[in-house]
Amino acid sequence: MNTIVTSKEDILKASRELIQQQGWPAINIRCVAAACGVSVGSIYNYFDSKATLLGATVESVWWEIFHGLKDGAVFEDTQSCIIWMYGQMEYGCKQYPGFFTLHSFGFLQEEKAQGKQRMQQAWGHILDGLCSVLKRDARIRPDAFTEQFTAEQFADVLFSLMLSALLRQDYDPAAVLEIVRRTLYSRGQ
Repeated sequence: MNTIVTSKEDILKASRELIQQQGWPAINIRCVAAACGVSVGSIYNYFDSKATLLGATVESVWWEIFHGLKDGAVFEDTQSCIIWMYGQMEYGCKQYPGFFTLHSFGFLQEEKAQGKQRMQQAWGHILDGLCSVLKRDARIRPDAFTEQFTAEQFADVLFSLMLSALLRQDYDPAAVLEIVRRTLYSRGQ
């Protein structure tokens, strides 16, 4: 058996593949080592515990789901961005069954703090992206945001709706798009 792993990314890729084939319980040091064709000690060179491996795998799943963008234009328009995000949520649920539900209910029992931190990093990145899109969208009325109703607050609303849709496994963005249209765009759009 090979005792050298080419990279941390190879371990995370193998972990994601194990999840797709066998589910979350398959993520442990021994199974991942076997999937990589390396010794258990090789995995420990990169991850000091199962919790660390699981946390890094969670983060890599978030990145895969929300960074598979082929068309950067979706980040210029709020409605296109929402449609893309809901499509990615559906993709994530198909690729990693139960991921959003398990993650949101704290399946990282061994290391809740680390899991929460990784989740917050991923969510913060998504929220920052939503804010950027809202600020760049030329279709948004100039008076849509004020000191009392900011782009950041509206991004929080959109993100909350997205999380709710994830838990319901509802990937139809129509209601959210209607909220965006009525709240931000001119009547004619």
